[in-house]
Amino acid sequence: MSSHTLSVLVENKPGVLARVAGLFSRRGFNIESLAVGPTENPDVSRMTISVVVEDLPLEQVTKQLNKLVNVIKIVELDPSAAVRRELLLVKVRADATVRSQVLETVQLFRAKVVDVSPEALTIEATGTADKLEALLRMLEPYGVREMVQSGMVAIGRGPRSITATTVR
Repeated sequence: MSSHTLSVLVENKPGVLARVAGLFSRRGFNIESLAVGPTENPDVSRMTISVVVEDLPLEQVTKQLNKLVNVIKIVELDPSAAVRRELLLVKVRADATVRSQVLETVQLFRAKVVDVSPEALTIEATGTADKLEALLRMLEPYGVREMVQSGMVAIGRGPRSITATTVR
C-alpha cells in the first residue's frame, strides 16, 4: 500500500463532492485527507485527495472518476514534484508560568499566535504533516485544549499548471 495525492478539477456545483467521495467509499477506500476550494476560475473547484491504496485499484478509481460528468481533470501529484501544505489551529494552555516557553516553541516552528487569553494561546501553523505533528508533540506537555487540522492542499512545482480554462 502506498500514499497517493490526487488533484481533481471539478465543476463548482452542488453534489459534486458527495459523488466523488462516494466513489472512493463504494470501492472501500478510506480518504486520508480531503480539501476542496475554488480555483482561479470561479466555475471550477480543486479537490486535493490523499488516499492510501495499491496502484492498480487507484487506476480503476481514477478511470471511474473521469467518467463522472462534473470531473474535468485528474492528476496524480508526485510528492517530489509538488508543494504540499496543511493548516493547524491549536489552543494550548499557557498561563503566566509557561507562556514564554510556549512562545519560544511557536517561534521555533515559524508558527504564529492568532489569539491570546489569560490562560491560553491559539496558534496557527502551516506546513507538512510531519512538521505539524512535531509541533503538536512539543506543545503536548503544556496541555492541548483543542485543535483542528485542515486536509492537505497541494500544487505542482515549476511553471506547468493544471488548469481548466473552459467548463464542459
